[in-house]
Order: sequence, then C-alpha cells, then structure tokens
Amino acid sequence: MRVFITGATGWIGSATVAELLRSGHTVSGLARSDASAAKLAALGADAVRGDLDAPDTLRRGAAAADAVVHLANKHDWNDPQGNDRSERRAVEAMLDALAGTGKPFAIANGLSGIVEGRAALETDASPAWGAGSDRGGSENLVLESAGIGVRSIAVRFAPSVHGRGDWGFVDWLTAAARRHGVSGYVGDGGAQWSAVHVGDAARLIRLGLESAPAGTRLHAVAEQTISTRAIAEAIGASLGLPVRSIEPARVEAHFGVVGHFFARSLTGSSERTRQRLSWTPTGPGLIEDILAGAYTD
Repeated sequence: MRVFITGATGWIGSATVAELLRSGHTVSGLARSDASAAKLAALGADAVRGDLDAPDTLRRGAAAADAVVHLANKHDWNDPQGNDRSERRAVEAMLDALAGTGKPFAIANGLSGIVEGRAALETDASPAWGAGSDRGGSENLVLESAGIGVRSIAVRFAPSVHGRGDWGFVDWLTAAARRHGVSGYVGDGGAQWSAVHVGDAARLIRLGLESAPAGTRLHAVAEQTISTRAIAEAIGASLGLPVRSIEPARVEAHFGVVGHFFARSLTGSSERTRQRLSWTPTGPGLIEDILAGAYTD
C-alpha cells in the first residue's frame, strides 16, 4: 500500500513510517517545513508540503494514497476551539477524497474522556459528537464514514506512548521533577495510567490498516494499569531525586498542563484489539523504560 500520514514526523508518526516501510509499504507524509520534509526523506518517505489548514493539499494526499493515517493535531493549548475546528476540516477533506473507495482511514485519539470510573473498552463510543465537541468529533465522524465506503478505523492511544525520544507526558513529568528537585505524584498517587511502547503502537497501526474491518476501534494499550505513584517513583530513581505527594492545589504549579491528566485515572483495555488483530505487545514496559534511562540519557 501507499500510505499518506499526517503527523508523520511526530513521535508516533516517525515510528509508524519506519514500521510501514519495513513491512514493504510506501509512505508519503504531510510536511509543514523544509526540516520536516528532510526528516521524511531521511526515513525513506516522500513529503507532501502543507499543514492541517490546507484542505486541498490533504485531499490530494489522501486521493493519491491507498490508505490514510491521521496522527497530526495542532495542540495549541491556548486555542482549543481553533484546534477542534482545524481537526474537523482536515478530516472532512480527507474523507471527501476517500468516499466510495473502500480504502482504510485510521484516525488517532486518546483514552481521555471516553469513560469515567473504569477502563475504556473498544465497545465504548466516544462521547464527542459534532463539530463543536472535543477534537471536532473527528473519531465519530471517521467511524461513521463506513457508511460512505471508507474502511474507517479509530486507534486510541494510552496516555503514555513511551520510549527513547518521547516528548509526551512522561517527558513533561521528568522535566517538572528536574525543575523542582522532586518527583511528584498527586494526592496518594492512586490514579492509574495505561501505557504502550511506541514500537508496539506503530505495529498496531500497520495491522489495522492491513486488516481491520470498517468501523473498528483499536486500543493501543500494552499495560492497562500503572499507578501514578509508581511512575513518579521510577522518575525519581532515574534522576536521583526524592519523591513526594503534591497537594491538589499545587498540581498546576508543579506539573504545568500535564498535571490535569496526571491527577486522573486514564486506562483502557485492549483485549478485543489483541484478539481481532493477533497483536501482542513485545516492547519494554513504561517503568522499565524510565529506569533504563529513556527519559534521562
């Protein structure tokens, strides 16, 4: 397959490009800059110059491909509504190009906000419907496109997609520990996170493109529950810093934006995903990665 990927030079995107190329597929990636285009070339992929606010470019990129993976997100914390509008328009443009073709379209989402009080299941629909909802309701928009001849797939990622080079949540937690001289957890540290190694996440995306039926929700979850206290303790051990509880009133001051997520349990099951695609994670666990220096070397 020729696969068009948005977010192709990002953390998960770069691993996905490498995974697809190793498996004999060809890849084109959306590139906003010369640096991004050069990175894609170094990986062995072609560059499609443009960004999420260029619907014609997205439409052309999708039309020229046999499959689409949408991983990009603007992540402008100061303009969440603008992010949602851009996401919706970008997805609509790519779906326009794929309608009636039967080609696969895989869209990324997180486990946050799917359900509260228990692990999210693949059978749980996202509560975000419509253009004014979180991420523009893009997951449901894509899954509904099964009705217009698109092999739609939603891939929901654990809050930590970890490994060397990760610049996501655990990297932010590590930076906060360095900044304050203490590795913190919120309250009693009883909140739970799921995690997956980036290599396993990339392999899941490939398997989904190759064989997942239309309307499938996949969960990129290798470890279902890791306590936030255990994460903080591993970060503390890796940095040689003390570990302590951070009072809820000081969470934002200590952790920044990531504190809102670190205070919550964000977990999901991947039982159905594993059965459907014969996906068995093989990468190191999150605590193993942290203790091995993935965030400190």
